Amino acid sequence: MSRPFEGVRILDFTQVLAGPYASYQLALLGAEVIKIERRGGEDMRRTPLSREWADRNMASAFIAVNGNKRSLTLDLQSPAAKEIIFKLVETADVVMENFRAGVMDRLGFGYKALSAINPQLIYCAISGFGQSGPYSNEAGYDGKIQAMSGIMAITGHEETGPTRAGFAVCDVLSGATGAFAVSSALYQRTHTGRGQFIDVSMLEASLAFLTTQVADYTVAGHHQQQAGNQAISRKVTANLFRAKDSFLLLAVNDDKQYKALMTEIGRADALSDPRFTDWFTRKEHEQDLRAIIEDALQAADSKVWERRLNDAGAPCASIWKVEEIIDHPQVIARGAMQEVDSPWGRLRLMGSGFQMAHGGGRLDTLAPAVGADSDAILAEIGYDAAAIAGLKADSVI
Repeated sequence: MSRPFEGVRILDFTQVLAGPYASYQLALLGAEVIKIERRGGEDMRRTPLSREWADRNMASAFIAVNGNKRSLTLDLQSPAAKEIIFKLVETADVVMENFRAGVMDRLGFGYKALSAINPQLIYCAISGFGQSGPYSNEAGYDGKIQAMSGIMAITGHEETGPTRAGFAVCDVLSGATGAFAVSSALYQRTHTGRGQFIDVSMLEASLAFLTTQVADYTVAGHHQQQAGNQAISRKVTANLFRAKDSFLLLAVNDDKQYKALMTEIGRADALSDPRFTDWFTRKEHEQDLRAIIEDALQAADSKVWERRLNDAGAPCASIWKVEEIIDHPQVIARGAMQEVDSPWGRLRLMGSGFQMAHGGGRLDTLAPAVGADSDAILAEIGYDAAAIAGLKADSVI
């Protein structure tokens, strides 16, 4: 069964995380993605987490978001490179880039220049702040956007101050937004026959995912504060609690769940306690209720409580590490992790975050070595062996 974007060709100038994550989602769904890198490869190939993998120019973070792609290395400032790009654009459906605003224009590869060659071209630019406005020329990094977007202002504890998320949340949210935008434009083109320019701002993409927090202020005038591990419902029993060995995140948000929780931990007597008759009185006596729950949870380890409470109808989860959750029976049963061959053995990686009845995301090939496909791609657009050799001699590729 064919995948949704088979037959779609993407010229991918993106680097690091937000842009490559976007094009990776489309590559999993069948798009042909030609990754255009500078000679030597992009910086993400050499992240310092592991010297062994960095020395291979195949850092784990790079591998994670560049599968199913081909690599063409080019010195983009070379006139010969401009000729190559223009030839590739003739048959491309999409161009993706995540440079600062104006960089691609200065190189001669902006939307105006490329759409003149191919009017049906969809051009997606991902940047920190978009292509217009007073901040358009500023660099956009995940931590910077987390701080500016409001995410850090509502993450952390009041007594210790704001904290950033434990992963590059703004990068991947922006990448997901970019992939959705390209998908939308491709679908729209089936009706109009027209290409277009897509302007993805990391700041705006992050704010879009904060839509309920934004409305809490613009509609209700509520000023968000750091609430630690408490849910946005602000229910006392939707928070982090200490069990015998570790922590347990309770997601108990209605009275039926509350009754199940108190009964299962052996404190059904508290159900008739006047301090805890409803959510308002429970909030007034939060510390008393927390003490009762945590005292009871000391009877067993967090994963024991996780099973018992979920079975009883009180939603919760223990704190799973990445190395644990990827082998969770639910993850295994769904086939969420995929395997791909590499020169260093089989590697397990994440694929798409969704399942389709047919034609869903599939990881076919490992992220490419630097320039692994340069010769083949150039041959496909009419360069013979002598011409390719000349490009190499001139340090174009």
